[in-house]
Formats: sequence, structure tokens, C-alpha cells
Amino acid sequence: MTTVANDIFENLLKNSENNIPAVDEVVRASIIQISKKEARFNLPGFRTGIIRGREIMRDPRFVSTLKVGDEVNVRVLDLDNETGEAELGFADFGENRAWEKLNELRDSGEIIEVAVSDANKGGLIITLENIAGFMPVSQLRPENYPRVSGGDKNKILEKLKSLVGKKMKVKILTADPEENKLIFSEKVVWEDEFKGEVAKYKAGDVIEGQISALTDFGAFIKFDNMEGLIHISEIVWQRLNHPADVLKVGETVKAKILEVAGSKIFLSIKRLTEDPWKNIGDKFKVGDVVKGKVVKVSPFGFIVELTPEIFGLAHISELSDEQVTNPSKIAALGDTLEFKIVSVEPDYHKLNLSLKALKEKTEEQRNTETEKRENIETEEQRNPVGEQAPYGAGTETEKQRNIETEKRENIGTEKSLSSDEIGAGTPVPRPQAGMAVPRLSAGMAAEGLATEGLATEGLGAEEQRNKETEEQPVAPPVSPESDEGEKTE
Repeated sequence: MTTVANDIFENLLKNSENNIPAVDEVVRASIIQISKKEARFNLPGFRTGIIRGREIMRDPRFVSTLKVGDEVNVRVLDLDNETGEAELGFADFGENRAWEKLNELRDSGEIIEVAVSDANKGGLIITLENIAGFMPVSQLRPENYPRVSGGDKNKILEKLKSLVGKKMKVKILTADPEENKLIFSEKVVWEDEFKGEVAKYKAGDVIEGQISALTDFGAFIKFDNMEGLIHISEIVWQRLNHPADVLKVGETVKAKILEVAGSKIFLSIKRLTEDPWKNIGDKFKVGDVVKGKVVKVSPFGFIVELTPEIFGLAHISELSDEQVTNPSKIAALGDTLEFKIVSVEPDYHKLNLSLKALKEKTEEQRNTETEKRENIETEEQRNPVGEQAPYGAGTETEKQRNIETEKRENIGTEKSLSSDEIGAGTPVPRPQAGMAVPRLSAGMAAEGLATEGLATEGLGAEEQRNKETEEQPVAPPVSPESDEGEKTE
């Protein structure tokens, strides 16, 4: 029995030792008794703890919200006070109260003045009620916004650092203790101040002001204590690499208001001039072949300048009938090429170009020429040498063939002249230079060719044939019997 009791006591002692908190340790404890002057807590596995006196009087309003059973984070100040209890204090008393106050300021929309304690590349660090908060660059008022050409982060940080120590009027946008997030805004205060001023302007109004800053994405212009943005695409009609190419800080310009969105005013300079795309159909039509300069090579194709105001897109799929993965292998920046216009959309300021369609046209022309040649060869086969060719088919080759045919016919006529026509024993005369040779009828020519065995030969053998004719013996005179026979018949 004694052994069992000792074991139980030892286990209880071990568990008790494991639950003994250390001084300055924060533990979770539940309230077992509370009044305006003191509050007692149960420290599990250890003993009762107490918060009293000055500690509980720091914020009576906070204590008045507590009740028996609530769990609160407490900090151990002493493990054993004069009454044998643990002396405790509220661990997050000050922080809880601070978040309560911050939420009250957020809900009321009260304007508060704060000092900038630090800065990073994203914005400003501001501490309020011992809670560190943040104000993003986007929440700065226009005059404090770091406008840096090229978006150089180091220069942005340099401008933000110059605001450290400066006092600003802000409002709290977010106060979330669970996320430990405290966000301030200076811009909403500025918007409230100029709300009446902004309401004076509407889309379509034309204003005059000075360029206050230039950035990669556009230009800022100040007018009548207001400031608006001219996006880079709204400065001029032609393609622009940077606003500084056509504008400079301090320059006075006129601009048209495109939109008023809250405190933001969006403007345009180019809308005060005529849109070059309005009459683009007079210059460029689908199917036209045009020359253009490649002003940008990108993964999706070429940006091509046709005129200083008109630019077209040659998509990567229109660069070749073969697959293209790298447009720079087709053309380089600055190259001037011929393109075919495949679509024009004036309302959307879009003009699409194609190299592939241009090559297809060339191939079509080649096919047409091939077809013409095949037609000529077919016609020649239908009209052999010596036959009358159809009207319009008299090419140089055909004319030459007709001449050769005529010469061969003349030779045949010479050989087929009979003795009845030129006299017995008379040699067959040869045609002299310049002498017209009589043409034989088809029947006579056939009879002569059959008698003499004359075959159609090429003009290249004409001289040889003449020589052979001279060497042949003169045909003997026809006998009287034959002659009389013919006469009798």
C-alpha cells in the first residue's frame, strides 16, 4: 500500500514539475474570479495566479470586457508571492489595446498625422501605437509619388528615403491583428481634399497644363492644382519608344480628357489631331503589296512601319509557309521588306501583313507561266508542219516551219516536171536566183513524187540534192509508140 502511494505521489510530482512555468514565460490561463481591483487565473497543473493593483488599472475599459471563463495570455512575473500565488501580468495587454484603437481609427475614417520612420523599394514604414505599418507607393499623393524614368528601383528607393522623417496626413485602410497588417494611405486624404475640384471635369474637356514628369509608361501633366496621366499610347499616333522622344518636363501642352475615375484623370494629346487611320483605305487595301521597315522583332513576329503614322503586324505564322520559331532568322531590325496586306481594321487601328502570302502569289505566277508553255506545246502538236495554224498561233518557230515547208515543195516541183511539159531530151531546168518557181497542185505533186521516188527531206540536204540532179543522165526520149498511144487514148 505504501509502495502504491509513493508511486502516485512521484507521478503527481513529475507532472507538477512539468507544468511549472518559468519566470517571464507567457502562458494561456482562464479567469476564475474577476473584479475591478484584481483577477485570478488558473494555471493548469500548477497553482492560482493573480493580476492586481497597477497592472489591472492600466486600462479599466479593457478589464471591464473580461468575464469568468475567458482565456487570456498572461506573463509570469513571480512564481510565489506573499500569498503563495503566482504573480501575473497581461502579456498582450498593450498590443491588444493598440489594435483596438487602430481599428477605431480605421472605422471612423479619421485623418491622423504620422511620421515616416523608414522606407523600402515598395513604400514607406510608419509606426503608430507601437505597431509598425506600411504605406505602399500606390497610396502616396501625387507630389510624393516617385516618378523615375526606366523604373530604376534604386532611384525609386532613393526618392522614398528622402521622405523619412517627414510628417504626413493619412488614413488607415487596414488594421488586422490576426494578419498583423496595418496599411496607411495618403492618397485617400488627397482625394477627399480635391473631390470638389475633380468633379468640375468630364470626359471630352480640353485642358492646358505643364508636363510634370516623364516615365516609361507615359507623361504626367499638372493643371489647375490637378494632375493627370497621358499614357504613352495617347501621346502621338505613331509608335513611340519613350515619351521623352517628343515631350520634355516643363513643356506646356493641350490635352483632351478621356476619363475621370475617382481622383484619376486620364488624358490624350493625340486625340486633338486627325486620326491617320480614318482614311487608311485610300492608301492601303487588302491584297496590296507594300514595302515596310521592321522596327521591332518580337517572339510573336514583326512590327512594321509603313508610314510614320501607320504600323502593321506581321505575325510569326505569316512569315513563312514553314514553321518559324525565331523571327530574327527571317529578318533583322531595320530591314526593309515587301509584304502583302491580308487585313485592315481602321476602327481598331490594326493592319496585318504577310510574307507567306507574298510567296504564294509568286508561286501562282510560276504555275501560270508553266500552264501557258504547256498550252503552246499542245497547240503545236495539234498543228503539224505544213498545216494552217489557228489565228494568233503564228510564233516565230511556226513561221520558220512554214518557210521550210514551202522550200521543200519547190524542190519537189522541180523534180516532178515531166518531159511532156519541158520537151523530150531536154534537161530539167534548175530554178535560178530570183526566179519564181511554179507551184503544183496536190495531185501533180503526188504523181511526181511517186514517179521520181522523191521523199521529204530537210532543208539542210538541199544543196546535195541539186548536185545529184546535175550528175544524173538525161532521160531518153519517149518512143513514138508511147506518144501515139497516149494521143489515141
